[in-house]
Amino acid sequence: MAFVTRFAPSPTGPLHLGHAYSAILAHDMARAAEGQFLLRMEDTDLERCRPEYDALIQEDLDWLGLTWNGPIHRQSEHIVHYNARLETLEGKGLLYPCSCTRSDIRSALAAPQEGVAFAVYPGTCRDRGMGTRQREDALRLNLAAALRQLAAADLSFIETGSAHAGHHRVDSDQAQRQIGDVVLSRKGEDIVAYFLASAFDDGDQHVTHVIRGEDLFDFTPVQVILQHLFGLPTPIYHHHRLIRDPEGKRLAKRDDARALSKYRAEGATPADIRRMVGLPNP
Repeated sequence: MAFVTRFAPSPTGPLHLGHAYSAILAHDMARAAEGQFLLRMEDTDLERCRPEYDALIQEDLDWLGLTWNGPIHRQSEHIVHYNARLETLEGKGLLYPCSCTRSDIRSALAAPQEGVAFAVYPGTCRDRGMGTRQREDALRLNLAAALRQLAAADLSFIETGSAHAGHHRVDSDQAQRQIGDVVLSRKGEDIVAYFLASAFDDGDQHVTHVIRGEDLFDFTPVQVILQHLFGLPTPIYHHHRLIRDPEGKRLAKRDDARALSKYRAEGATPADIRRMVGLPNP
């Protein structure tokens, strides 16, 4: 089995030590398996993403000694493709427009973050038909309807990360209670949700192993459901530990003091970064 994985940062700020750990781990696992390491920019939020951060990410990865296979995949260049997939879901009767607050919709579009409560949508707009959609409405997945259509499918995935290693089946009741009707896009801004774009890209890029932080483990069922709705293969997942600050909090883009570019400017070496995140030198 070929080994294909990816590192998929959002160019909304500089890479920090947590990003370095995830990128190095994925790169090293791919190279050890004589596989491919892809670079994907999750840049569909055109308001927050910046070309200077895109360039800085490449500079940081190059400095770390990481190389990627093939051209960089930028999600912003594939909006039409994602929208076509949304039309397929609409044809299956699995989407509905939602006019709930703009801030709630924007936070729902992003990749989930540790320590941020994920509010399960109560279904306020679920009975609305697509014909009532306004320009600023979001589109939500009717999760219960999707699960009914997939009743005969084997909704499961293999996890190799130490915290959750094993074979996991998607529990339909649990998914509806804990995840609910996730936002998939906002038409007025051409922003596509992390859940949607990531699932499609992994399938289209033939990714066999998804290596990412353990804070995303609980949302894997959403992507497994989307994969089955489109006949895409489900990769093997490896959710790794998170790099934390001295207070035990997960690092975030706002932690500029731990930005790789700052360490580099202060004279750190790639070997120093590997030592800081607990990874061996090649």
